[in-house]
Amino acid sequence: MKELEEGTRLTLDFSKIAKVAKVCPDVIPVAIQNADTHEVILVAYTNEIAMKKTLESGTVVLWSTSRNELWEKGKTSGETYQLVDAFVNCEQNSLVYTVRPRRGGICHTKNCQGQPRNCYYRRINAATMTLENLDL
Repeated sequence: MKELEEGTRLTLDFSKIAKVAKVCPDVIPVAIQNADTHEVILVAYTNEIAMKKTLESGTVVLWSTSRNELWEKGKTSGETYQLVDAFVNCEQNSLVYTVRPRRGGICHTKNCQGQPRNCYYRRINAATMTLENLDL
């Protein structure tokens, strides 16, 4: 897991959607975007229950496709998100939540200073097909 989350080798999981559909057929993707910086924080999944909990509570609740359970983002780490707005696409099969992190952190991974970072902290080098860490 360390190499996947921290390494420079590009190992995209092109079968992720098929795996999700097999185990969790009643979910849709939701992009989570920082309302202030406009950075995409993460892309996850939600189902009807998680979406309703998010809209009712104002705290982002998702569906964990790996654990097959409701997942309040940041509940164990303290890096929770306040929902600012929710948008649906034209086909009503994906969402965008704009949020404000309640603390400074975003991702469960940490930078070299030990601080949580944005989940999209690596850029793909097209020439070498490797990853470049943007927050060293």
